[in-house]
Amino acid sequence: MAMGRPREFDAEKALESALHVFWRKGYEGTSLSDLTEAMGINRPSLYAAFGNKEELFRKALDRYTEGPAAFNREALKEPTARKVVERLLAAAAVAMTDPCHPAGCLAVQGALSCGEAAQSIREELTKRRATFEAELRLRFERAKAAGDLSAATDPADLARYISTVIQGMAVQAAGGATRDDLKRVVDMVLRAWPA
Repeated sequence: MAMGRPREFDAEKALESALHVFWRKGYEGTSLSDLTEAMGINRPSLYAAFGNKEELFRKALDRYTEGPAAFNREALKEPTARKVVERLLAAAAVAMTDPCHPAGCLAVQGALSCGEAAQSIREELTKRRATFEAELRLRFERAKAAGDLSAATDPADLARYISTVIQGMAVQAAGGATRDDLKRVVDMVLRAWPA
């Protein structure tokens, strides 16, 4: 059986480069030329290793979820609802302003300028954000059942509020807000937390 030519590039490094391009430019703002230049490969190699642009974006989004955005799921493990929110927002402020990465959040940046041609990407990003909001709601439901949140608290409303704050922080970071700016937002949310 004949062996194909071995890849002459590091697929993991290439995917990381693609992730950063999508993060900076959004899905629609990223061209195939942007990707091949950043990844250091030609189009046939891109297609052979990663599929088309949409498939590459989904792989980059998975890498983002497991890497720079892994703090989301880690925060859900905190022992109280307040600690969940505190860790989630504080980690978001750090991640969204990390000088090693583009500012903001890929899941927000990628969807901001998606037109009809990228409807499936917008739907994918919306689904992923909704999935995390649902996980946050379930965590708040457990907190309410345990008496950690008051009986008057609506876990769905609280999850939507925290998700909205995070998405707003992402937009602010992408627009140049500093880590200290975002930490002040976090402090404001925590000051408003019910005693």
